[in-house]
Amino acid sequence: MQPENQDKPLDAVVAAVQLPNVSDSEFESSLTELRDLAKTLGYKVVHTFVQKRASFDTTAYLGAGKRDEIRDYVDSHAGLTRGDGPGHATDPESDGIEVLLIDHEISPSQARNLEKAVGCDVMDRTMVILEIFHRNARSRAARAQVEIARLGYMAPRLREAAKLAGPQGRQRSGTGGRGAGESHTELDRRKIRDRIAELQLDIDAMIVERQTQRARRQQGHGLASVALVGYTNAGKSTLMRALTGSEVLVANKLFATLDTTVRALHPESVPRVLVSDTVGFIKNLPHGLVTSFKSTLDEALDASLLLHVIDASDPGFERQLQVTDEVLAEIGAHDVPRIRVFNKIDHVGDAQAQLQCEAELRAKYPACVVMSARRADDVARLHHSIVAFFQKDLVEAELHLPWSAQQLRRDIYAQCEVLGEHADETGAIFKVRGEPSTIQSLRERFAPGRLV
Repeated sequence: MQPENQDKPLDAVVAAVQLPNVSDSEFESSLTELRDLAKTLGYKVVHTFVQKRASFDTTAYLGAGKRDEIRDYVDSHAGLTRGDGPGHATDPESDGIEVLLIDHEISPSQARNLEKAVGCDVMDRTMVILEIFHRNARSRAARAQVEIARLGYMAPRLREAAKLAGPQGRQRSGTGGRGAGESHTELDRRKIRDRIAELQLDIDAMIVERQTQRARRQQGHGLASVALVGYTNAGKSTLMRALTGSEVLVANKLFATLDTTVRALHPESVPRVLVSDTVGFIKNLPHGLVTSFKSTLDEALDASLLLHVIDASDPGFERQLQVTDEVLAEIGAHDVPRIRVFNKIDHVGDAQAQLQCEAELRAKYPACVVMSARRADDVARLHHSIVAFFQKDLVEAELHLPWSAQQLRRDIYAQCEVLGEHADETGAIFKVRGEPSTIQSLRERFAPGRLV
């Protein structure tokens, strides 16, 4: 695999089998996605091999003829790099084909046989995603979750690694010359099980801590929460920064954001709204990662409102929309109210193309928001929609604050929207808009018998 500090992209080839039940558009979309994943990981895809089959080859995923074709390509690429043979010029920009990327999850034995057949390393789609997650995880929780997913993926592949190591690498002698002892594979598997158990305990403790922090946030009166969800690279982090005025990582890469970020909506409103970003979704996201990242996706489950961010400039956005809906259903967040936000409208084309695209989107999704996170006016309109959602159940009322308790004025302004204020001989009278429970709580606090 490519080291993290590698500056020059390493060459890779992609291969995939198209089954009869997969349409050409769906197949090509998945391949494009894998090439984007490879780019994120630091690889340059120099060629793509495709094969139509009724089923995957049980021994090595691809058919024998296609494996030979890839082997010839890998060998010729290596020859060009070395400058071997007549007419072969050295290519200083290439180090040869480093890896074959497979657009499916394949079994350990299929991967081992494929590596032997094509003469280079093999990474399936799941392994590519796991490696990206491993490199991008920053927080202690995300790192632990990724490590569990990677260990779970690697455990069944130890046997195939032992086969490649040969007989001398498989067995460890028993103590004092008695007994066959434990094999290296068995020891490694036991170490993996122990490590996963240790990490799971850490994650459980972090979940409790996170729930405590979330409960503290939710204890505040007038608190509301919004979660940004959607396909990876749809512009969620850019939108997060625009809505909250905070500095969060923005990168044109898949899975640039893995850790949950929570910030207050800016300008602040009544009620105060917290906005959280979540890990991006992707087609065929490994189930182990969905499970491992459930604590991150829980921000979506606990939110009062979801902003489903969709890249309007991507021709395959409808498939992406479907993937997000499926993952939200899997974690039980399908019933949470949501606003569909079609972002990156400025990437569609000229002004006329943008108007046409916006009209088509509004016709198909009447309640959607079409915008660019880089346009201040668009962000302001979305901000208004978010605030309007949380203010729809607010009520207007009057609060009487005696002159002897004016130090509590700040509580009124912090928890309600003050529409007007006047005074009489007994104190200040505020006309406010707020949640019924908040107004009732303030009234009880301001009651004559309760004031100190």
